[in-house]
Amino acid sequence: MLDANLNAQLKAYLEKVTQPIEIVASLDDSAKSAELNELLEEIASLSGQITLVRHDDDKRKPSFAINRVGSDIGVRFAGIPLGHEFTSLVLALLQVGGHPSKTAADVIEQVKNLDGDYRFETYFSLSCQNCPDVVQALNLMSVLNPNIQHVAIDGALYQDEVDARQIMSVPTVYLNGEVFDQGRMSLEQILAKIDTGSSAREAQKIKAKDAFDVLVVGGGPAGAAAAIYAARKGIRTGVAAERFGGQVLDTMAIENFVSVDYTEGPKMGAALEQHVKNYDVDIMNLQRADSLVPASDATGGLVEVKLANGATLKSKTVILSTGARWRQMGVPGEDQYRNKGVAYCPHCDGPLFKGKRVAVIGGGNSGVEAAIDLAGIVSHVTLVEFDGKLRADEVLQRKLRSLPNVDIIVSAQSTEVLGDGQKVTGLVYKDRVDGVMHSLELEGIFVQIGLLPNTEWLKGTLELSPRGEIVIDERGQTSLPGVFAAGDATTVPYKQIVIAMGAGSTAALSAFDHLIRSPLPVATEREAAAA
Repeated sequence: MLDANLNAQLKAYLEKVTQPIEIVASLDDSAKSAELNELLEEIASLSGQITLVRHDDDKRKPSFAINRVGSDIGVRFAGIPLGHEFTSLVLALLQVGGHPSKTAADVIEQVKNLDGDYRFETYFSLSCQNCPDVVQALNLMSVLNPNIQHVAIDGALYQDEVDARQIMSVPTVYLNGEVFDQGRMSLEQILAKIDTGSSAREAQKIKAKDAFDVLVVGGGPAGAAAAIYAARKGIRTGVAAERFGGQVLDTMAIENFVSVDYTEGPKMGAALEQHVKNYDVDIMNLQRADSLVPASDATGGLVEVKLANGATLKSKTVILSTGARWRQMGVPGEDQYRNKGVAYCPHCDGPLFKGKRVAVIGGGNSGVEAAIDLAGIVSHVTLVEFDGKLRADEVLQRKLRSLPNVDIIVSAQSTEVLGDGQKVTGLVYKDRVDGVMHSLELEGIFVQIGLLPNTEWLKGTLELSPRGEIVIDERGQTSLPGVFAAGDATTVPYKQIVIAMGAGSTAALSAFDHLIRSPLPVATEREAAAA
């Protein structure tokens, strides 16, 4: 079932298994069960530490558990974890088999100390690039703490459950039978939701930190590049990020990053974080900036960044790289039916709409690519564009127009998302030529209308453009001395990963130049005198 190369790679990984594993399969007479059995037999043949047994006792068939022999440690998959979830399968085999996780020791200890019983269920799709992070985090938690159980469920394979629970977005996580959360989550984010005291403890740690030379706010490509370039100068560097990796984590295929033919967003995000960790950088993840206080005599000549958890970080210079997020339509019903038919990631959620009718909002490259991808899954796609024509590349438009189950509507203003209280049932739009209102009967709406900078917290503090972007000069300098900015949150004309990285590097070099040309802040002078 696995090709020769993948088989050889898996065999090499399984040599790291130090404790015996038992794979317990629950199968029936279906073709998918036969396919899963073939995969499990192949895995078992690659290591003397792995045995395969069949009990057929689980309610979900096909499914299988990976258990450590002689213990209550294990994880379960309901489905065939290939595609994006193959890595989750490999990690589960290794971790159940005794291979230690590279997760930070304090995080591991936090998981082990959790009290109570936790029964998690995660619905994923094999095409979802956001799902593996969640599956892997919960799998690890179940390995570390016997009071935690986790089953990862392929939503496309268990469509009856998806329909019954009205799941329209993956990953969707249930805890003890109730919806826990939806969307990409890291292990730390999951812990923060469960361990309610963790935020306050983290705030106390942050409050005790000394002032930085360079504080980077944001952990996407621009922020990572800025942190690396600053740290290489040998100055005290910190990164406060709400989600390290930023929006790149939500990107599927990346084929325009020079020197790399192809990669995927989560893989690049992990590489960015690891590269930063190679340097002496204080990374503070899951930290949302709430306000910026310019340097003044009252702050001791330091710039202050106040965080949502109540802590305050101080620095001689600050680099703002908060990035951008998917732009919403801003119409009635959109928020109400978010993840209940309104979606923003066609790769993640597309398989949940198999055989259904959907609309794609937006006629740029992202919108047209989404419509093309969805056309191979759903029964019908209607692309709705505000402008009088599509703005996507001509090659994409030709492909789109060649598809028999796609309609294109231009000069259309979306005005309302309709629903029955539980899920999306339609979309109302106005013909911008004649003003006539129309409605489409739909089960899903995928919004692809560009980006919105994450700068609301900066309003009134520094200069923003009419579009809410941070105004910068050619050196990344903002309207505030000692405060620089880079990436998609700024007025840089093209929002591309490679451009954001270059801008982050520029901002860091500019911050360093500012430091060496500026007098010592008052606080630093006092510290020097005391020493």
